[in-house]
Amino acid sequence: MAYILAFLIGVVTGLRSMTAPAVVCWAARMGWVPLSDSGLAWMGSVPAVAIFSLGAIGELIADKLPKTPSRKAPPGFIARIAMGALCGAALGVPSHDFVPGLVAGVCGAVAGTLGGYEFRSRLVRATGGNDLRIALLEDALAIGGALLIVTRI
Repeated sequence: MAYILAFLIGVVTGLRSMTAPAVVCWAARMGWVPLSDSGLAWMGSVPAVAIFSLGAIGELIADKLPKTPSRKAPPGFIARIAMGALCGAALGVPSHDFVPGLVAGVCGAVAGTLGGYEFRSRLVRATGGNDLRIALLEDALAIGGALLIVTRI
């Protein structure tokens, strides 16, 4: 089950690169994802929660701006893969599956980035070109999905 959850949290990072780490940090802080005896214990710290939460809020705003680069552009794609690896590894810690969780998170991030791009592009075209509604739907899926995932650990 840890591999599936790690893959799915990676998919969320493909949709919103900072949402998944923010939710994982909050989950670690609240004890839902036990990281205290691992090298990722810092994720449950107040500074980590604050930094990733501010990053997630900033990303939710920036995503709606017309000059925001594509998630498939190298800097954004690399960031999504890195965050998928981090979050997947964190979800693998409780079951001692750190490395497989990391790999599953990376795979999920790639799938979420490419699939999320296609999903959003096609849905925008199908609904007459109103990107804001689809972006807000994607926000809701990322936030709700991340919360659902971390409560299953």
